[in-house]
Amino acid sequence: WFVLQYMSGFGNEHISEDPRCPGALPEGQNNPQVCPYGLYAEQLSGSAFTCPRPTNKRSWLYRILPSVCHKPFKLLEEGHLTHDWDEIEPDPNQLRWKPFEIPKAPQNNMDFVSGLHTLCGAGEPRGRNGIAVHIFVCNTSMINRCLYNSDGDFLIVPQQGKLLITTEFGKMLVEPNEICVIQQGMRFSVEVFGETRGYILEVYGAHFELPDLGPIGANGLANPRDFLVPVAWYEDRQVPGGYTIISKYQGKLFAAQQDYSPYNVVAWHGNYTPYKYHLEKFMVINAVAFDHADPSIFTVLTAKTTRAGVALADFVIFPPRWGVANNTFRPPYYHRNCMSEFMGLIKGHYEAKEEGFQPGGGSLHSMMTPHGPDADCFEKASKAKLEPERVADGTMAFMFESSLSLAVTKWGLQTSNRLDKNYYKCWEPLKSHFNPKCK
Repeated sequence: WFVLQYMSGFGNEHISEDPRCPGALPEGQNNPQVCPYGLYAEQLSGSAFTCPRPTNKRSWLYRILPSVCHKPFKLLEEGHLTHDWDEIEPDPNQLRWKPFEIPKAPQNNMDFVSGLHTLCGAGEPRGRNGIAVHIFVCNTSMINRCLYNSDGDFLIVPQQGKLLITTEFGKMLVEPNEICVIQQGMRFSVEVFGETRGYILEVYGAHFELPDLGPIGANGLANPRDFLVPVAWYEDRQVPGGYTIISKYQGKLFAAQQDYSPYNVVAWHGNYTPYKYHLEKFMVINAVAFDHADPSIFTVLTAKTTRAGVALADFVIFPPRWGVANNTFRPPYYHRNCMSEFMGLIKGHYEAKEEGFQPGGGSLHSMMTPHGPDADCFEKASKAKLEPERVADGTMAFMFESSLSLAVTKWGLQTSNRLDKNYYKCWEPLKSHFNPKCK
């Protein structure tokens, strides 16, 4: 009977109840002595109680059984998640990865949790300050098991294969060229429909928010109304064989058993929810005279630090757009940055690296490591006739940018066997055009 439906608005105060139980939300209060339909009231807090109102995040869930009803957690030895940033020596080189390999079923069944692999990161969740970049590769759905992240928020970027994500708040279908955010503490399961791959930006210590617009004005970039939140859906299902609740806690996975589905939330209200967004809805702002505006104009979501204007992490995209700048080298310029830049490619060919940088792969240009267009791109763009042109049609590249200095894991540098050791060669053909007699 269920049809996927959504409510719109970023950070809105939403209310939702499963239509099978009208009136499930208590009226006029959060925690009545007896809830409608004999439900339990449970609050999920995403911020300190005393946070200022604009940053105060919480939702009330009305469920068949409270989430406290489970057996003790035990360490789960599974997957390649880590927050040990010292397991291998740091590497300041320009790094690029070939597309990450997806295991083949049924010889190697792997679901979303067992397919999580940490590529790089910094900081640590106990101090509530840091980020991690993970790759997920999977071929099988999560059956009678769910995950919740005690450490922080997951921003999930599917690259191949769609994800049907069941959460305590309802269901979301997330396809390539869409993203979703599952915030700290929210239980979710991922159903897949074949070989599936994507990227995850995890932040601990802050939640994602829309960037300030400043002189842009009231409209532009990602519009709040285009963010979608699921509607309430519940299942009253007993699982005698055991339902596994997996907690990512202090960088490790723990599993607990219970005998019922955790998706037993009949109604909810609040402003702390999972949400999704389609990248095609991004309103691009760009230069229309000469030179480049900084790539911060492509920021979809940001997780701020306490330092004004300095992000713990930004999620940035490079969507199809028009290039019209006069007397300008139009591709991204050569650059050394005090921020760390991890890039991924959902589809197409990135304008500055048409060869080698492939969908499902990635690159990392670490703090102050120089990077920029390869030799072919430089030569072509230096001689191109400058007229209005479409840029990045059929392409969607993105960047996870952070003020933290990211360490790459042993899996990323060695075990994955996807590191492109010839990446540096794309700049070797660059030659001097210097002529002191020609201004």
